[in-house]
Amino acid sequence: MKLIAFGAAALSFSASMAVADTTVQSCNRTVTFDAPPERAVSNDVNLTEMMLALGLADRMVGYTGISGWKTLDEEMTAGVEELPELSAKYPSKEVIVGADADFFFAGWNYGIKVGGEVTPETLEPFGVQVYELTESCTHIMDKEKASIEDMYNDLTNLGTIFEVEDKAAELVEGYRAELAAFTGELETGEPPRVFIYDSGEDTPFTAGRYAMPTALIEAAGGVNIMDDFEKSWATVTWEEVVERNPEVIMIVNYGEVTAEQKREFMMSNPAFADLDAVKNDRFVTLEYVEATPGPRNIQAIKTLAEAFWAE
Repeated sequence: MKLIAFGAAALSFSASMAVADTTVQSCNRTVTFDAPPERAVSNDVNLTEMMLALGLADRMVGYTGISGWKTLDEEMTAGVEELPELSAKYPSKEVIVGADADFFFAGWNYGIKVGGEVTPETLEPFGVQVYELTESCTHIMDKEKASIEDMYNDLTNLGTIFEVEDKAAELVEGYRAELAAFTGELETGEPPRVFIYDSGEDTPFTAGRYAMPTALIEAAGGVNIMDDFEKSWATVTWEEVVERNPEVIMIVNYGEVTAEQKREFMMSNPAFADLDAVKNDRFVTLEYVEATPGPRNIQAIKTLAEAFWAE
């Protein structure tokens, strides 16, 4: 009887010591983890940089979706040098499952697509849990306009998922303090009208109210001329751009067409000759990794503010 009683007590003690499951909100899903992921994959340069900022490279088996469109700078190249790029563009389901991944950090139109081959639902049977980039949730649910809080939310949730909450809190608090100190000293006036030029010559691909550049522009004291465009990243018409007459053009730099080539296209096209931004040659460039949610958003705000208010 003593042995049985001792065994029951030990069992009770063991149960009391069990670690509770971790739950986070990912878009319109509640995702529960019984342990931190050990074989993670991230898609795209900005999401991968969030993982690196949290010190999670040793929990990753690779990344996807970078070299097919973008190049890594020295800082990120050093951060991922021990990791393979599993796919140059969007990964297939076989790529993720073949890497024996247990976690995929992606977003809607950042590695996963509505109705596509790779979604949280298609990966679940293979034991791969997905956390979705907050900014991208607008593709599958109602969401407030883009905010720098979206990026903070992702860092916080990743910290919870991987049990590095202190590191995540330290990063977010640091970003908040840096941004508050900068904007507190920023002298602004009438907000400049800003057009975000991502790509396209026949029709421009730009950012609406649900994409991160809108939040970055507002934090720097400007206003996105497509703020009423109920989209994230999407195509508009040049007629709309001309009608709204931007004072500043923000170019997103990535891909085969360089930022300078995009600027030259607008500067040399007679259709844009009367735009205030063209007449005054007011262009500012953000790298893709700065313009999308991630650790470089604070520097992006500073770059925009300098372009808006340097004069």
